[in-house]
Amino acid sequence: MLISSWGRLNLEEQELVAVTGRESVRKAFELYKDKTFLPRGNGRSYGDVCNNKDGVLLWSGYLDNFISFDAEKAEVTCGSGVILRNLQRFLVKNGFMLPVTPGTQMISVGGAIANDVHCKNHHRFGTFGNHVKSFRLLRSDGEILECSPDKNQGYYHATIGGIGLTGFILDATLSLKKVAGPWIIAENIPYYDLKTFFDLANSSEKDYEHTVSWIDCITGNGERGIFMRGNNDDSDTSGRDKHPNLSVTVPFTMPFSLVNTPSLYCFNKLYFAMQCLKKEPFKVHYEKFFYPLDGILEWNRIYGPKGFFQYQCVVPTDTGLEAVQDMQKVIAESGQGSFLGVLKTFGDYKSVGMLSFPYKGFTYALDFPNRGESTLKLLSDLDAIVRNAHGRLYTAKDARQPRDMFESGYGTDTINEFLKYRDPKMSSDMSRRLMGV
Repeated sequence: MLISSWGRLNLEEQELVAVTGRESVRKAFELYKDKTFLPRGNGRSYGDVCNNKDGVLLWSGYLDNFISFDAEKAEVTCGSGVILRNLQRFLVKNGFMLPVTPGTQMISVGGAIANDVHCKNHHRFGTFGNHVKSFRLLRSDGEILECSPDKNQGYYHATIGGIGLTGFILDATLSLKKVAGPWIIAENIPYYDLKTFFDLANSSEKDYEHTVSWIDCITGNGERGIFMRGNNDDSDTSGRDKHPNLSVTVPFTMPFSLVNTPSLYCFNKLYFAMQCLKKEPFKVHYEKFFYPLDGILEWNRIYGPKGFFQYQCVVPTDTGLEAVQDMQKVIAESGQGSFLGVLKTFGDYKSVGMLSFPYKGFTYALDFPNRGESTLKLLSDLDAIVRNAHGRLYTAKDARQPRDMFESGYGTDTINEFLKYRDPKMSSDMSRRLMGV
């Protein structure tokens, strides 16, 4: 069938096999023994990391079972196909949360591990992988490996952030954090230059768990934004079983991209003004705070039939300010802005995955409508800035970085060490592009 990633850049012919457990995965390995395989969760990665053209996708959607929950140990075990939204709602009802979730809750547990996702609280909790206690990994030869920091450590570290190339994750045990309820006490602070953002980020990390910034890259001077910070409300236990309604859906793919210079100018100006009205700390449900775009179902359709690129980089602290300023300048000169400009910090919290994306520094994420060569040139210009700053790109978002940039960003020694644990039958469009396998 024709399948694309969330960025909708390509529709590719791929065999999709729904698996229900270890035996059905083993049967798929036997039935399609002449093809390559790739685990696929909810398909919310933006680029080609979740695609396997001419190969087989092992869809984990039926592995959505809850296996155990232990409040005393603060841990949960579940199938790799469980969607984070369902898991979070169960946990919050029982007084817990996942320590780390990404900007969408519509991804699977297996996908969260494979892409080692991060949140607004990296300086406190690191990445998703930092809270994976163990998982069972099914290899294409039929062997099941129990992986943890103490058992099959190499496969443990390779699989977390390993973009699905080490085998099929059957289930996982995750550590949790205790919370009173679903509420976040949040605060919005407008700023008008990037130096103020960096000062706010540095001064907020001590007292606030969650810090992030929306940045306006098309209106004003290209440096203004809204700095958002917050903490879980430890006193309000109400509303544990209540959740915002997802009632807005983009019904079809737009015939052309609704994201363009006039619409971006209007949106960014209006969004900045509205957020500036929130001058006092306010209480907000965690779903609205962590996952604002999840309130618009199928929002990727607004970019039209050509899809869009998401670009996310991380640059070291000492080169961060200059690099972000240079990127803002290049974006402004290109005339191609982004309404989803997210700027935040990564703390000094070491990831456990060999190919995990975060390290101490600043990360910048943007969406760009696919305008063909002009967009590819813009992304290449951004690459040059990131290279010069000794940064790297996030594989969960990437669709086109050159192989040498991947190697310089993650290190050839690290990549070669990772490849020792790759399952020889696992492959993806991304792995063939960046690793040749």
